[in-house]
Amino acid sequence: MSIQDITVAYTAVATAENGRDGRVSSDDGRLDVVVNPPKAMGGSGAGTNPEQLFAAGYSACFQGALGVVARQEKADISGSTVTAAVSIGKTAEGGFGLEVAISATIPNVDTATAQSLVEKAHQVCPYSNATRGNIKVELSVV
Repeated sequence: MSIQDITVAYTAVATAENGRDGRVSSDDGRLDVVVNPPKAMGGSGAGTNPEQLFAAGYSACFQGALGVVARQEKADISGSTVTAAVSIGKTAEGGFGLEVAISATIPNVDTATAQSLVEKAHQVCPYSNATRGNIKVELSVV
C-alpha cells in the first residue's frame, strides 16, 4: 500500500501538554480539555482520554461518510447514529495498539441496505482510510 496524496482542504492543529495526564487544546481555542488515563489503565479517569477523542472523531467522520454514500444511493438515513468503540491494549511486540468497533443504526432502511451503506461509508471515511491495514476495524449494523 502506498501513501495517499491529498489536496489539503483543512488542517486541524492541537497541542498536548504532559501527554496522557495533562491537557489538549486546539490552536483556535475551540477544544481545550483535560486528559487523564482512564481508571481501567490506572489513572484518575477525571478527564477525557485520547481513545475517547479518537472515538468521537471517528464516529462523527463515519456518520458524515454515511451521509455522502446515502445521498449517492438516495437512501434515507435520517435518525441514524454511528458509535465508535475504541479499545487500547498491549501488542504481542510489547507496545500498545488500538482496535475499533463501528456500529451504525439506520432505522429507515432494511438490514441489507444498511449493511451496504456502512460498508461503502467505510471506503469513503478518511478515518477508515487512515486506519485500513493498520488496526482491526469491525463494522456492524444494529
